[in-house]
Amino acid sequence: MKGTAIVIGGGIGGLAAAIGLRRTGWEVTVLERAASFGEIGAGMSQSPNALRALDALGVGEPARSAGTPFHATDNIRLHDGRRLVRPQPGRTPPLLGFHRADLHRVLLDAIPASNLRTGSEAVVERGTDGRFTVTADGTVHDADLIVAADGVHSRSRTTVWPQAPRPKFWGNTVWRGVAEIDDTEGSMTLGPGHYFLLMPLPRGRVYWAFAGRAEREGIRYGDELAEVRRRVATWPPDIHAALDATAPETVLHHDMADLERLPAFVRGNVALLGDAAHAMHPDMAQGAAQSLEDAVVLAAGLTAASDIESGLAAYDRARRPRTQTIVRQARGKALMATTPNRFGYLLQTLAPRLVPSSRWPALAERALAPVWGWEPPVLAPAA
Repeated sequence: MKGTAIVIGGGIGGLAAAIGLRRTGWEVTVLERAASFGEIGAGMSQSPNALRALDALGVGEPARSAGTPFHATDNIRLHDGRRLVRPQPGRTPPLLGFHRADLHRVLLDAIPASNLRTGSEAVVERGTDGRFTVTADGTVHDADLIVAADGVHSRSRTTVWPQAPRPKFWGNTVWRGVAEIDDTEGSMTLGPGHYFLLMPLPRGRVYWAFAGRAEREGIRYGDELAEVRRRVATWPPDIHAALDATAPETVLHHDMADLERLPAFVRGNVALLGDAAHAMHPDMAQGAAQSLEDAVVLAAGLTAASDIESGLAAYDRARRPRTQTIVRQARGKALMATTPNRFGYLLQTLAPRLVPSSRWPALAERALAPVWGWEPPVLAPAA
């Protein structure tokens, strides 16, 4: 089926949804509350399942051109510099590293400007017939479909599901930055209660992320970069080189939260998508990837359905179990990676200590297959 759709939110998930729906014949309007389209953040990595979703949306080639292949999940070391796992190029697929703004631009360029509206504060409202409408800029939009892709603190979710759980802080916090520096290999450095990711980006840049536990939500520092330097004072030199090449005012510091199980991702003519439905810790590099998968599955399900209700029901059946499983897995991985308990730290590093690097690719492939092995449905372009 085809119809009219309003997408609330112009981030990666919202734009991907708009692309998928337009590709299958829908008339789509994207409403973004910010004054201009753009992506706030630093770096991100995309795994094979995300790249297949981008291919299904028809933007795989420009997306790959905007990223840099790297190995970090199989280049692991301790904070004292000792190597636990060395990369095995050709035996494990690389991740693709992006600056968030670069991937966002690829998606934005695939949508005509006439379908995009900025400065539009969208409010979802329930009609008397059980359908939902969107009010923005003083206009009521009575679309066949409303896609709520307005992020972890989604107002749409709160309106449509008043009893839905709020995002929950589990104790982890993360600093992120982009350094202007060349020739840094991707790596994951593990320390007691912390980890540090280095990820190369195109055009002579490196994304870094440093995560650990916080005593409570909302703790901030007058000089966030100095706080990171203090915590990694004895860590390897390439970490300090990246920090030295980072402008202090650009460092981001966020507490991490995720969403516990929602009873449904759909109600009436509204579908939650991306972080609005399944916000997760970044420790499996699946936040944006699952948003991209959502977009493909939503468009495919509606194309195959005879009405909105059955199409959205198919989307909910396909997406809710998978994404909620990954939310739990990412949370568990995040909490294990930042455990302040010494025994927990030793347990976390046990497998990398015991498994030879030559055997790591096969072990990683088996562990990641349920996530990375996802295959997208075909999105047949509209005639």
